[in-house]
Amino acid sequence: MEKRFEICSTDELPPGKRTIVELNGHSIGVFNVNGEYHALKNDCPHQRAPLCMGKVTGTTSATDPEKVEWEDDGQILRCPWHGWEFDIATGESVFNPHKVRARSFDTAVESTSGDTSEESAADGGCDCGAVEGDQPPVDTYEVDVEDQQVVVYL
Repeated sequence: MEKRFEICSTDELPPGKRTIVELNGHSIGVFNVNGEYHALKNDCPHQRAPLCMGKVTGTTSATDPEKVEWEDDGQILRCPWHGWEFDIATGESVFNPHKVRARSFDTAVESTSGDTSEESAADGGCDCGAVEGDQPPVDTYEVDVEDQQVVVYL
């Protein structure tokens, strides 16, 4: 059974900001990425660094050596210890998204009038059997906004 935790009002977590909270014995980072809320366990799978304390940034991609582009600005979390990068919305690693990834969850935004807008994140169930080595995936948690409160379910 999931437990429900109210984190803060949406006014307290504007786009581009994060808060780190202790929930049920777990350190959890809650992020507002362009008006969408996401939560990650504050634990890097590489060497257990406080992942959610890292820099929120973007990343580069290249179709060929002479065409490098900056993308996903404000959507990538870089581990503060060794620079491993993760997509905040899905928990997927930038360097190996097919093997080092976390489960993602659907989110819903509920206004005070009771209207609900549902958005589906990528369905990224953890395929722990495909992870090589000792690196566990980054955990993500379901996040809802209810009556302008950011809520996390563990």
